[in-house]
Amino acid sequence: MNPARELADRIGPVGIWLAALAEAPAVIGMAAAAEIEELGYGALWIGESPAHKEIFTHSALLLGATSHITVATGIATIWARDAAATNAAAHTLGEAHPGRFVLGLGASHAEAGRGQGHDRPLTAVRDYLDALDRTPYRGPRPTKTVPRVLAALRPRMQELARDRTSGVHSFFVPPTHTAVTRARLGPDPLLVPEQAVVVDPDPQTARAVAREHVATRLALRNYVNHVRALGFGDEDLACHGSDRLVDALVAWGNPATVAARIGEHLDAGADQVAIHPLTTQGQGLSRVLDQLRELTPALPPHKRAPDKRPLTAARPATEGPTT
Repeated sequence: MNPARELADRIGPVGIWLAALAEAPAVIGMAAAAEIEELGYGALWIGESPAHKEIFTHSALLLGATSHITVATGIATIWARDAAATNAAAHTLGEAHPGRFVLGLGASHAEAGRGQGHDRPLTAVRDYLDALDRTPYRGPRPTKTVPRVLAALRPRMQELARDRTSGVHSFFVPPTHTAVTRARLGPDPLLVPEQAVVVDPDPQTARAVAREHVATRLALRNYVNHVRALGFGDEDLACHGSDRLVDALVAWGNPATVAARIGEHLDAGADQVAIHPLTTQGQGLSRVLDQLRELTPALPPHKRAPDKRPLTAARPATEGPTT
C-alpha cells in the first residue's frame, strides 16, 4: 500500500489539534492526551512557538503518556533547529514509538520571533528537505519510516509537499480550500486540515471566542494573504474579522452542527480533520476536554472510502500563484 494511504488508514478520519497542551503543566497535558486517546481520536497534532514547550520534547512526553494514538508536529518550524537536529529527533521518536510519530514541518511566519528571514519560504523548505535527505544518522533506526508532511496553504508549497513528502497539513482553512487542495495533490498524498471549533450554540458567546482566534491569525501577514486568496476582502478583515469570515473559518454551534463541518472537510477530500477546540483566555484544557466529550458522539464513526475522494475541483479565481 502507498505509505501515505497506510498512514491515512492508521490515523482515521478525526484527530485533535491543541495549542493548550503547550501551556499546561506536563502532568496535566499528559493526562489530557491519554483521555483524548480514550475518546477514540486517531492523532494528536501539536504546534510550536518560541515561548512554549520545545516540540520534540513535548512529543516524547505525549507519546510516553499514551499507547497507540499518533502524535504529529503541526508544525515544527524549520527556523528553530537545523536539519540534523530535526532528523535525529524524528528518528529517536520513531524508533521508540514505531508508527506513532509524524514529522510536520513548515516555514511558520515572520512574526514567530525566530530571527530568521521568511522572504523565500518555498526555497527555504525545499533546501531543508534536501538537508534532511542527506543528513547521516547512526543511531538505532525506526522499524517504520517516520512520515513527513508540510504546512502548505498555497499552490507551490502544496506541490512541494505532494512531490517530496507524504502530504499536507493545512491550518485556518474552510472546506472549499480542502477541496482545491485535494484536487492539486491528487488521490494519494495525505491531507489533514485543522478545523477550529467552539461547541456552543449561543451565537454571541461562540462568535466572541471564535473571533478572538481569528483576530490572532489576522495579525500575521501570511494568514492575511491566505484569506484574501480565499476571496475575503477589506470589509472581512476589519474589526477582527467579519461574521462571514469568522463563520467560514470556525465551526460553532451544537455538536451536530460542528460535526457537520467536519464532514464537509471529509467529503471535500480530507483524510483526517484535526479538530481544534477554542477557549477563552484562562479556561485551558478543562474547557477543551468538555467540548470534546460533547462533540465526540456526533462525529463520523467510519472511514471514508478512497473512491469517494474527489479527483477534481474548481480552482477559485482569487487564488494566486504564491506559496
